[in-house]
Amino acid sequence: MTHALIVIDVQKDFCPGGALAVAEGDQIVLGINAAMNDFGVVILTQDWHPAGHSSFASTHGATEMSMIDMPYGPQVLWPDHCIQGSLGAQFHPDLTVDRADLILRKGHNPAIDSYSAFFENDHTTPTGLEGYLRTRGISQITLVGLALDFCVAYSALDAAKLGFDVTVQLDLCRAIDLNGSLALAKADMQAAGVTLA
Repeated sequence: MTHALIVIDVQKDFCPGGALAVAEGDQIVLGINAAMNDFGVVILTQDWHPAGHSSFASTHGATEMSMIDMPYGPQVLWPDHCIQGSLGAQFHPDLTVDRADLILRKGHNPAIDSYSAFFENDHTTPTGLEGYLRTRGISQITLVGLALDFCVAYSALDAAKLGFDVTVQLDLCRAIDLNGSLALAKADMQAAGVTLA
């Protein structure tokens, strides 16, 4: 039971047809469902933004996918997505949600984005996931989901920094790849000691 599968943000808005669609995002769902059988603990994360979130381009009257400097650092301005209670915030309908031991919602602070399952983007405000894993005696985690170069990579880097043994299963992830973000994310993960499987 020391190994957990963490499924990152497999939600309608990140799949084809969604507000912030990741190419082929829906093609990993059945593989993720199958992988759940190999783990004693399964955790799902869910992006869960209030309307008018500070990471939305519309909040600033700015162009989508442009950059802005926030108090915690550079921030991509995204299309409005995964708004609390919306259809787009729901998990992909084929995802086996009932298998989850924990569903962790993130990104609900209107002033700060939260890519990582462990910390908000200030890298100091915890989500509580570390404490959950430690109290369950979990030292090894495997990450899958969306998007590889943002929420998955940030989660992997934070987990490695916290001392977990981290694997990212690449075939069960898909990336946005914004201005070379995929290559950078892979290099950062490898440098941090994350296993890319």
